[in-house]
Amino acid sequence: MIRVLVVDDSVVVRRLIVDSLSGAPGIEVVGTAANGLLAQAKIDQLKPDAITMDIEMPQMNGIEAVRELRKRHKRIPVIMFSTLSAAGASATLEALAAGATDYVTKPSNVGSIAESIAAVREQLVPKIHALAGRRSGPPAHPGTRPAPGRPGLAPPAYRPGPGARPAAVPGRTGAQPPAAPARPVRRGPQGRVDIIAIGSSTGGPDALTKVLQALPTELPVPIVVTQHMPPVFTKMFAERLDRSTPLRVLEAGDGLELAPGTVYIAPGDKHLVLQRRGTATLTQLSGAPPENSCRPAVDVMFRSVASLFGAAAYAAVLTGMGYDGRGGAKVLRDAGAEILAQDEASSVVWGMPGAVVGAGLADEVLPLDRIAAALIQRAQVGRAPRATAVTR
Repeated sequence: MIRVLVVDDSVVVRRLIVDSLSGAPGIEVVGTAANGLLAQAKIDQLKPDAITMDIEMPQMNGIEAVRELRKRHKRIPVIMFSTLSAAGASATLEALAAGATDYVTKPSNVGSIAESIAAVREQLVPKIHALAGRRSGPPAHPGTRPAPGRPGLAPPAYRPGPGARPAAVPGRTGAQPPAAPARPVRRGPQGRVDIIAIGSSTGGPDALTKVLQALPTELPVPIVVTQHMPPVFTKMFAERLDRSTPLRVLEAGDGLELAPGTVYIAPGDKHLVLQRRGTATLTQLSGAPPENSCRPAVDVMFRSVASLFGAAAYAAVLTGMGYDGRGGAKVLRDAGAEILAQDEASSVVWGMPGAVVGAGLADEVLPLDRIAAALIQRAQVGRAPRATAVTR
């Protein structure tokens, strides 16, 4: 049973979250607190497996509470409860930088309390299971799960190509890790890479920040990124990365020409695809239906990269719930591209990278602190050596 502490200064919101979690298999709300200061004492008393945390609260707000919590408890998942606004996005990203694990957005434009409860439950329950399930053991009723297809739940059966190992089922609540995950497949001589594509979800903001901070300003290739985030959040995230990393970082829009040393983040609620115009490669946004319950979806971006770059692409799948990116990784592999996956130990949730590894699609599996060096090395193959010191 996963023990949850709910922290929010609003009585109405506390009740909304408690009602959203009531009856969810394997989850028990063990207490509530009206601000971050009261939460500190309740954490020591109740020993929760996961915490939901509001941002704006009196006495000690959510960001301050996360910083204080991380001095004593490094691993308890903290899920921020945020508003879908510029101010909410900025505060949520600050909370993630302070040590929060993930976030959900407060429901808006809903017609009833019942709809609000359902909206919160749909976001929150899978995240609690994915983030805290391994800490507390399997749920009380492992055979009862929400409908498949939601991010963070077990993926549908994968039919591997010849020579591939059977797919694992990473991210399934209560499931044990595979006893013998597929080993990375190292192929023949490496050719020149002209683009890097990265997909991530839960834990991705911190992972992407660490990777991009370790890359040089003069990286000779562009980077396209799909990070599962809602609108507004992706713009604020891109601006934050642009200030804190050596590279130029933009939220992608229609018609932006890819340039070396520049990162293009897929905007919330739009798929990122690429198109050719003469010798230039341009970004294009798509409102096509969600895939894997996600828009933007990593699979969509990976397929587009594969169609234009083929073996000249290099892809990385970082921490995240669910299995988005696995299908696109298969298309990239079939086109001759190489795939890197973040390892389980350094992932907040080993759903997305684990699905790629379990399907036998990863050429290399690395901890987070070695991924930037791998990207630099791979981007330099076939090019004259250049200095990689960060100058910004």
